[in-house]
Amino acid sequence: MMRYLSSSRVLLMLLGVTLSLGEVEARIKLITLPARERVEVQLDHPRATLVEEERLVPLVKGLNQVDFSWANTRIDADSIVFRVLGGAGKVGKQAKVLAVSYPPGENALVWSVYASRPGSARVRISYLLGNLDKSFSYRAIASRDEQRLVLSQYLKLRNLANESFGESGIFIGHGKRLVKPIGLNETREMLIRRYPDVPVRKTYTADLSAIGYQVKKEKKLRVAMHYVLENDKAHGLGEAPLPYGKVRIFQQDGHGGSAFLGEDWGKFTAPGDRMPLYLGVARDVVVKRTIERNKRRRITGNLFHQDVVVRYEVENFKPEAVTLDVVENLEQLRNRLLGGKRRVVEWALGKETSFPGGPDREKTRAERVVLHAPLPAAADGKAEKKIYKLHLVLKNEW
Repeated sequence: MMRYLSSSRVLLMLLGVTLSLGEVEARIKLITLPARERVEVQLDHPRATLVEEERLVPLVKGLNQVDFSWANTRIDADSIVFRVLGGAGKVGKQAKVLAVSYPPGENALVWSVYASRPGSARVRISYLLGNLDKSFSYRAIASRDEQRLVLSQYLKLRNLANESFGESGIFIGHGKRLVKPIGLNETREMLIRRYPDVPVRKTYTADLSAIGYQVKKEKKLRVAMHYVLENDKAHGLGEAPLPYGKVRIFQQDGHGGSAFLGEDWGKFTAPGDRMPLYLGVARDVVVKRTIERNKRRRITGNLFHQDVVVRYEVENFKPEAVTLDVVENLEQLRNRLLGGKRRVVEWALGKETSFPGGPDREKTRAERVVLHAPLPAAADGKAEKKIYKLHLVLKNEW
């Protein structure tokens, strides 16, 4: 359970006590908790922040009580761990934590520490802290020819924990440890990593179920453009996952500057996976989709196969050749043609399919098919119309 704690009133109580009968242990606030010697903040967990702080604590010979109290800071009291690491001479080695107690009605913990001799001991206090959180963002600058980009990754650290930690080590789960001050109620953005030469692939996708029509009356589909980043070493990445975050996308303008293309939310991308970044709708790749054939072939009783041919008329007005990815959601196609169904669609590819290479084996699923349509460059602004067909047999319908 999370509790509210106050850093400004964190106190150390040290009480030397003889162990004779009848003597009562008392909590006496002697000094404020000594300044932190070292702070480490671990941000690798998506929903929790671990803070570890080290301090030099003076101990008297015998039994000491170390009091850690707080208010107005969200610390998970059940997560607090206290350890004696060492100290001057043999003090740290001979100091032992005997017990921990929870004073009733207080946001505090009291550790009983026994020291065989007086001196200072280094202690480590760790805990889970709320309101010290992170987010990630990216800046991507594509080359003029859109073949490569510079990718910069940023960490935004928000400290609303009502605590100032000073110079701290920060670890996000991968990469190098950062050392930055963490001030009270501070939001700090810092560059984590810059990838200077990332090969990128620009894609064009027509998917009626996901993107819809550009002009519905004319059966013209919207064509979505993406930059696709491959998170692997061959593409200059792959050392660690790319966390979820907003990506601002630019393109070099050929004059030493860059033009803003848009922004998208990059998904969490594990090594070996892809991160697509949406760029908008293409105006110079035109796709007209029509149903050329929709015939029923009875098998027995009420059971039949549906013979379907989807026709795509595609024009590329760009000065360079591109490949259009065509996606058909087969369950939605079946339901549009035959009415709503609750059963899983069964299908087979027909012999009139004209997309070269057939379905993309990696991206095609039971409920959808993905095909690729090569498109030649426009000549003098005139596009060559290409016709592609998808022939499907929707099986065992009734």
